[in-house]
Amino acid sequence: MADVVIISGSGPYADPWHPFPATSTRLAELVVALGHQVTVSDQVEKALLSLGEPDLLVINIGNPRPARPPSIMNEIQDVLLGHLARGGAVLAMHASATSFTTMPRWPELLGGRWVRGTTMHPPLDLARIRLHPHRHPVVTGLSRVEVWDERYSYLEVFDDVTILGDHTYDGLDHPMIWAREAGPGRVVYDGLGHDARSFDSAAHRELLRRSVRWLLREPLT
Repeated sequence: MADVVIISGSGPYADPWHPFPATSTRLAELVVALGHQVTVSDQVEKALLSLGEPDLLVINIGNPRPARPPSIMNEIQDVLLGHLARGGAVLAMHASATSFTTMPRWPELLGGRWVRGTTMHPPLDLARIRLHPHRHPVVTGLSRVEVWDERYSYLEVFDDVTILGDHTYDGLDHPMIWAREAGPGRVVYDGLGHDARSFDSAAHRELLRRSVRWLLREPLT
């Protein structure tokens, strides 16, 4: 049984658009169904600064406004880098790509970021996400996800990630699900998960189950 911590957006890490309590509950249910122990905390900075040594850290938070003090972000950055350095894993969801704007290495750790003035999403709709089963074990045998969700577009994506899923908007392909290995640690970013309806998609739930198993180095089938 793995130890999984879910950090859920609240306070400065909440916003009017994302129901983090609902989406974090759905994430917790999925992880518990895989047989793991889950702790959910909405005390974002306090929980991260006292993280301990979980096997998997799930980050499901928004963009704090105003931006948080760099001194606190540097402390949390050290925790996250230490977590990955000892072989821990990170699953970051949806709006987490907009967060930790004063943490210098968060984009590097995540493998990408939301760029103000460039990144956007078309209106929330029935999103069709292409998966690339030949690229990575997480998506082997999978082809697509259909889900009521936002389609993040024009994200900045780093070169050291493996793109697992993308969509087409305005004639261009836009990556929004990827995996990366950070030394002994592992990271998956899933740009889906705007609200609870995202987790009503059986294909999205299967993608998340496989992501969690890969992050925890468990058999995927």
